[in-house]
Amino acid sequence: MTRPVGSPAFEVSERPAGREFIDPRGEGEPDYRAIQQSQEFARLRRRLRLFVFPMSALFFFWYMMFALLSAYAHGFMSHQVAGEINTGTILGLMQFASTIAIVLAYRRFARKKLDPEVDRIHELAGVDKE
Repeated sequence: MTRPVGSPAFEVSERPAGREFIDPRGEGEPDYRAIQQSQEFARLRRRLRLFVFPMSALFFFWYMMFALLSAYAHGFMSHQVAGEINTGTILGLMQFASTIAIVLAYRRFARKKLDPEVDRIHELAGVDKE
């Protein structure tokens, strides 16, 4: 089954808004245990893990490659590329660039994929966005 263009990427529950995750003791606080055990929260955690773990592994591999090249491939890392700039300098600066790229990718991912799910959990818990 396909989604219509412009429809949300997350599933909308049939639960009434603001009633599902209220603490049954009547204190008006969200029932955090019910939230943690809900399908919405499980979907949120799964989406987060599907981004964070592969991205962390990729960055760790990239960092370790740079560290190992720095330690054991002196000839390669000291190869002059342009003037006083060598391969080691370029790869070192690329560490900063890749960190910024990962932060921007996560920011975009969170805005498009995670924030709608968090908003839905807030709605079910009867919590206002601040």
